[in-house]
Amino acid sequence: MSWKKRVFEKFRLYAITDLRDEDPGIFKKVEAAYRGGADIVQLRSKMLPDAVLCRIGLRIRRIADRYRKLFFLNDRADLALAVGADGVHVGQDDLPPQAVRKIAGKREIFVGLSTHSLSQALQGAREEVDYIGVGPIFETPTKPGYKPVGLGLIREVKRRVKIPFVCIGGIDQENVEEVLQAGARRVAVVRAVFGAQDVYQATKNLREGIENYVE
Repeated sequence: MSWKKRVFEKFRLYAITDLRDEDPGIFKKVEAAYRGGADIVQLRSKMLPDAVLCRIGLRIRRIADRYRKLFFLNDRADLALAVGADGVHVGQDDLPPQAVRKIAGKREIFVGLSTHSLSQALQGAREEVDYIGVGPIFETPTKPGYKPVGLGLIREVKRRVKIPFVCIGGIDQENVEEVLQAGARRVAVVRAVFGAQDVYQATKNLREGIENYVE
């Protein structure tokens, strides 16, 4: 088994950017997140042009390799392949996972899918994905217009879905234990890491909280 598959199988903390502009400090933040304990960093931006995303992605790829961690890209399978990302995460309205696999061809790439209900989670588990995202668990400005799914959905997904799932949406140091108590074993965060003044310490604290709870 490759080291990348080992990291994926055991991942606990997944940190996601929400870039609104070309932040020159993003690379230090990504490095701090990896050092603090993030297993995966996802490059996500709804605003930056492709050329900028490619430039940022290529640099994050090198940082991820240095720390032997994983690098994913949001939405765009073509850009993910262009920058050598390890994975791509798609939403319900994005390119279907099967199409992502066709684009990737023989290249190995992890594919994740966002789900917002039990029916979507069950359907997602039947598709060509390696994991599903479940959320938003709590209210979050990164998903305006989405009603929080609550902790109850975590319990249902844990009981009925057999593939890995990661919980996302408004999770931070204050409420992560509730999420873990509900059955989550993998957590994804945006602001709790990349919105923190000290990215390394915020990531480290979250990771320690997860490790203390999850065997």
